[in-house]
Amino acid sequence: MHLGGFATGGAPLILTEAAAVTPEGRISPWDAGLWDEGHVAAWRRVVDFVHARGSRIGVQLAHAGRKGSAWPPFSPQSGTVPAREGGWEPVGPTTEPFEGYAAPRALAEDEVAAVVAAFGNAARLAVDAGFDTVEVHGAHGYLLHQFRSPLVNTRTDRYGGDDAGRDRLTLEVVDAVRAAVPDSMPVLLRVSATDWSAEAPGGVEGDLVRTVELARRAAERGVDLVDVSSGGNLAKPDIPMGPGYQTGFAERVRREAGVATGAVGMITEPHQAEHVLRSGQADAVLLARGALADPRWWHRAAVALAAEGAVSWPPQYARVSDRRLY
Repeated sequence: MHLGGFATGGAPLILTEAAAVTPEGRISPWDAGLWDEGHVAAWRRVVDFVHARGSRIGVQLAHAGRKGSAWPPFSPQSGTVPAREGGWEPVGPTTEPFEGYAAPRALAEDEVAAVVAAFGNAARLAVDAGFDTVEVHGAHGYLLHQFRSPLVNTRTDRYGGDDAGRDRLTLEVVDAVRAAVPDSMPVLLRVSATDWSAEAPGGVEGDLVRTVELARRAAERGVDLVDVSSGGNLAKPDIPMGPGYQTGFAERVRREAGVATGAVGMITEPHQAEHVLRSGQADAVLLARGALADPRWWHRAAVALAAEGAVSWPPQYARVSDRRLY
């Protein structure tokens, strides 16, 4: 009902929140996943519900890494859920914990390869469930982002040591996902453009250079759009937040990597979203909090931008298409 509500509100494409590719890849014990054949029928109900309302839907495939086994942000507890309450030992590139969380177990090289295979398996299951696209979650301090960041990944094997080594896991996952889905199915990659830390090599600028290079290499491997966000590996980053504070990252990746991008981050008003597109900052705008606040955001945008024909109104809601209401 939650996701179908956005479809009723006119969203052309809906992306699920993180669906874990392994049990230990969940962010919390209460998270959804897509690692077993038994999950396909359950997801198919969601997919069919959205399709029946005229929208398309993609699944965001994720592995939480050292941020796994966590209490949900809306619960009174914080940090790592203990085993007696359904938690597990998290894993990561090293044993360095995320602030306030339990120390993870460092993944061995063969276990990293198993993570790659798990993403590929989840992508195959997503096709079986009828999803229209898949997004690889490589942002917000989760496992792929942990491996990418020199602030976290101090490994000296083939999955660390330099930028190429740190990017290796993300690109291997992209290869596995691309191989598991039809050529006609778009593959998206979500990245954090920067961790907002002066401690990283080159600071924010160094992060951006590394992100552009990753996006370029991902596009060469068949990624169709890079969803550009930021942050996640530091518990208390100093972020200069404000409306559209991340759109410049999407613009830079689009321009320098030559790949379509999506912009996110405090984009809440229709004319603001339209400006991002018309000014060439990104090829798409992705909404989260704005959609939670107004599940019919797209209908409102169609009226505000005088583009009523761009959105199909369910007959029951046609009366609110009156411009005077906005």
